Amino acid sequence: MRSCSRARAPRATTIRAAESPTNLQISCQRTLETWSPPDSEQVQLRLHYLDHLGKQSDGWSRTCAGAHLTASSLICAAAESKVLLTLHSRIGRWLQTGGHIESTDPTLEAAAIREAHEESGLADLSLEPSPLLLSKHEVPCGPVRPTYHLDVQYLVIANRMGSPNIGAESLDVRWFAHHRLPEVDDSVLALVRAAGVRLGWQ
Repeated sequence: MRSCSRARAPRATTIRAAESPTNLQISCQRTLETWSPPDSEQVQLRLHYLDHLGKQSDGWSRTCAGAHLTASSLICAAAESKVLLTLHSRIGRWLQTGGHIESTDPTLEAAAIREAHEESGLADLSLEPSPLLLSKHEVPCGPVRPTYHLDVQYLVIANRMGSPNIGAESLDVRWFAHHRLPEVDDSVLALVRAAGVRLGWQ
Protein backbone atom coordinates (compact mmCIF):
# COMPACT_ATOMS: atom_id res chain seq x y z
CA MET A 1 0.00 0.00 0.00
CA ARG A 2 1.45 3.29 -1.06
CA SER A 3 1.67 5.80 1.75
CA CYS A 4 0.69 9.36 1.05
CA SER A 5 2.74 12.04 2.72
CA ARG A 6 0.91 15.21 3.76
CA ALA A 7 1.88 18.16 1.64
CA ARG A 8 3.66 20.86 3.60
CA ALA A 9 2.08 24.27 3.68
CA PRO A 10 4.34 26.91 2.16
CA ARG A 11 6.18 29.07 4.65
CA ALA A 12 4.84 32.51 5.14
CA THR A 13 7.26 35.15 3.94
CA THR A 14 7.51 38.59 5.44
CA ILE A 15 7.87 41.42 2.95
CA ARG A 16 9.68 44.34 4.48
CA ALA A 17 7.94 47.58 3.77
CA ALA A 18 10.03 50.36 2.30
CA GLU A 19 10.99 52.93 4.86
CA SER A 20 9.09 56.18 4.62
CA PRO A 21 11.19 59.23 3.79
CA THR A 22 11.91 61.53 6.70
CA ASN A 23 11.05 65.23 6.72
CA LEU A 24 14.75 65.97 6.19
CA GLN A 25 14.87 63.61 3.21
CA ILE A 26 11.81 65.30 1.72
CA SER A 27 13.34 68.73 2.34
CA CYS A 28 16.54 67.72 0.50
CA GLN A 29 14.52 66.43 -2.43
CA ARG A 30 12.42 69.59 -2.58
CA THR A 31 15.51 71.82 -2.56
CA LEU A 32 17.00 69.95 -5.51
CA GLU A 33 13.72 69.67 -7.42
CA THR A 34 13.11 73.42 -7.32
CA TRP A 35 16.72 74.48 -8.02
CA SER A 36 17.67 75.75 -11.50
CA PRO A 37 21.15 74.41 -12.43
CA PRO A 38 23.43 76.81 -14.33
CA ASP A 39 24.63 74.33 -16.97
CA SER A 40 24.18 70.81 -18.38
CA GLU A 41 26.80 69.25 -16.08
CA GLN A 42 24.96 70.58 -13.05
CA VAL A 43 21.67 69.33 -14.52
CA GLN A 44 23.11 65.81 -14.62
CA LEU A 45 24.41 66.08 -11.06
CA ARG A 46 21.01 67.26 -9.85
CA LEU A 47 19.34 64.26 -11.47
CA HIS A 48 21.98 61.96 -9.94
CA TYR A 49 21.38 63.40 -6.46
CA LEU A 50 17.60 63.03 -6.83
CA ASP A 51 17.98 59.46 -8.05
CA HIS A 52 20.17 58.69 -5.02
CA LEU A 53 17.61 60.20 -2.62
CA GLY A 54 14.81 58.32 -4.35
CA LYS A 55 16.58 54.98 -3.80
CA GLN A 56 18.01 55.59 -0.32
CA SER A 57 15.69 56.62 2.51
CA ASP A 58 18.76 57.84 4.44
CA GLY A 59 20.52 59.30 1.42
CA TRP A 60 21.25 62.51 3.29
CA SER A 61 22.98 60.74 6.21
CA ARG A 62 26.60 59.73 6.76
CA THR A 63 25.22 56.28 7.69
CA CYS A 64 24.28 55.77 4.03
CA ALA A 65 27.17 53.66 2.79
CA GLY A 66 28.80 54.51 -0.52
CA ALA A 67 27.37 58.00 -0.97
CA HIS A 68 25.49 60.64 1.01
CA LEU A 69 24.61 64.29 0.77
CA THR A 70 26.69 66.94 2.50
CA ALA A 71 26.13 70.68 2.90
CA SER A 72 28.80 73.35 2.43
CA SER A 73 28.96 77.13 2.25
CA LEU A 74 31.27 79.65 0.70
CA ILE A 75 31.31 82.53 3.20
CA CYS A 76 31.74 85.85 1.39
CA ALA A 77 32.23 89.46 2.46
CA ALA A 78 30.34 90.97 -0.46
CA ALA A 79 31.45 94.61 -0.18
CA GLU A 80 35.12 93.65 0.29
CA SER A 81 35.06 91.02 -2.51
CA LYS A 82 36.58 88.43 -0.16
CA VAL A 83 35.96 84.77 0.57
CA LEU A 84 36.64 82.79 3.73
CA LEU A 85 38.48 79.48 3.34
CA THR A 86 39.54 76.89 5.88
CA LEU A 87 42.69 74.76 5.68
CA HIS A 88 41.23 71.36 6.47
CA SER A 89 43.38 69.41 8.94
CA ARG A 90 42.54 65.97 7.56
CA ILE A 91 42.52 66.72 3.85
CA GLY A 92 45.28 69.33 3.89
CA ARG A 93 43.61 71.66 1.37
CA TRP A 94 41.93 75.06 1.46
CA LEU A 95 38.17 74.53 1.26
CA GLN A 96 34.86 76.23 1.91
CA THR A 97 33.15 75.43 5.21
CA GLY A 98 30.89 72.41 5.27
CA GLY A 99 30.30 68.85 6.38
CA HIS A 100 27.80 66.14 7.15
CA ILE A 101 24.10 66.72 7.62
CA GLU A 102 22.88 65.83 11.12
CA SER A 103 19.51 64.33 12.05
CA THR A 104 18.90 67.44 14.19
CA ASP A 105 19.17 69.72 11.13
CA PRO A 106 15.62 70.55 10.00
CA THR A 107 16.70 71.27 6.42
CA LEU A 108 19.66 71.11 4.07
CA GLU A 109 19.99 74.90 4.33
CA ALA A 110 20.07 74.68 8.14
CA ALA A 111 22.93 72.17 7.92
CA ALA A 112 24.90 74.50 5.64
CA ILE A 113 24.56 77.56 7.89
CA ARG A 114 25.31 75.48 11.03
CA GLU A 115 28.55 74.25 9.47
CA ALA A 116 29.41 77.82 8.43
CA HIS A 117 28.99 79.06 12.02
CA GLU A 118 30.88 76.11 13.54
CA GLU A 119 33.89 76.20 11.24
CA SER A 120 34.30 79.97 11.02
CA GLY A 121 33.30 81.12 14.49
CA LEU A 122 31.43 84.00 12.82
CA ALA A 123 27.97 84.84 14.14
CA ASP A 124 26.48 87.41 11.75
CA LEU A 125 25.90 85.24 8.69
CA SER A 126 23.05 85.07 6.16
CA LEU A 127 22.49 82.13 3.82
CA GLU A 128 21.25 82.54 0.26
CA PRO A 129 18.58 79.81 0.05
CA SER A 130 19.22 78.79 -3.57
CA PRO A 131 22.34 76.57 -3.94
CA LEU A 132 25.28 77.80 -5.99
CA LEU A 133 26.58 74.46 -7.26
CA LEU A 134 26.65 70.71 -6.71
CA SER A 135 29.94 68.81 -6.39
CA LYS A 136 30.43 65.04 -6.23
CA HIS A 137 33.82 63.91 -4.92
CA GLU A 138 35.35 60.76 -3.46
CA VAL A 139 36.29 60.88 0.22
CA PRO A 140 37.86 58.55 2.82
CA CYS A 141 34.58 58.41 4.76
CA GLY A 142 33.08 55.32 6.38
CA PRO A 143 33.82 51.60 5.86
CA VAL A 144 32.91 51.37 2.15
CA ARG A 145 35.28 52.25 -0.70
CA PRO A 146 34.69 54.19 -2.77
CA THR A 147 32.48 56.61 -0.84
CA TYR A 148 31.26 59.88 -2.34
CA HIS A 149 30.10 63.15 -0.86
CA LEU A 150 27.21 64.57 -2.86
CA ASP A 151 27.84 68.14 -1.80
CA VAL A 152 25.22 70.88 -2.05
CA GLN A 153 27.06 74.20 -2.00
CA TYR A 154 25.60 77.49 -0.79
CA LEU A 155 26.53 81.14 -0.69
CA VAL A 156 26.68 82.64 2.81
CA ILE A 157 27.09 86.37 3.32
CA ALA A 158 29.11 87.70 6.26
CA ASN A 159 27.20 90.82 7.23
CA ARG A 160 30.26 91.94 9.16
CA MET A 161 33.77 90.81 8.14
CA GLY A 162 34.97 89.67 11.56
CA SER A 163 38.06 87.70 12.52
CA PRO A 164 37.37 83.97 12.18
CA ASN A 165 38.23 81.31 14.74
CA ILE A 166 40.20 78.16 13.96
CA GLY A 167 38.03 75.18 14.80
CA ALA A 168 38.91 71.59 15.67
CA GLU A 169 38.86 70.43 12.03
CA SER A 170 41.01 73.27 10.67
CA LEU A 171 44.68 74.20 10.62
CA ASP A 172 43.91 77.77 9.57
CA VAL A 173 40.95 79.96 8.57
CA ARG A 174 41.50 83.13 6.50
CA TRP A 175 39.90 85.75 4.30
CA PHE A 176 41.19 85.93 0.71
CA ALA A 177 40.49 88.35 -2.11
CA HIS A 178 38.36 86.40 -4.58
CA HIS A 179 40.95 86.88 -7.34
CA ARG A 180 43.97 86.08 -5.11
CA LEU A 181 43.25 82.65 -3.72
CA PRO A 182 45.74 80.21 -2.20
CA GLU A 183 46.36 76.93 -4.01
CA VAL A 184 42.90 75.36 -4.30
CA ASP A 185 41.34 72.61 -6.37
CA ASP A 186 39.02 73.10 -9.33
CA SER A 187 35.84 72.64 -7.27
CA VAL A 188 36.72 75.58 -5.01
CA LEU A 189 37.65 77.73 -8.02
CA ALA A 190 34.30 76.92 -9.64
CA LEU A 191 32.48 77.77 -6.41
CA VAL A 192 34.25 81.12 -6.04
CA ARG A 193 33.45 81.97 -9.68
CA ALA A 194 29.79 81.08 -9.17
CA ALA A 195 29.66 83.26 -6.05
CA GLY A 196 31.32 86.10 -7.97
CA VAL A 197 28.68 85.93 -10.69
CA ARG A 198 25.86 86.06 -8.15
CA LEU A 199 27.47 88.92 -6.24
CA GLY A 200 28.45 90.90 -9.33
CA TRP A 201 32.19 90.66 -8.79
CA GLN A 202 32.78 89.73 -12.42
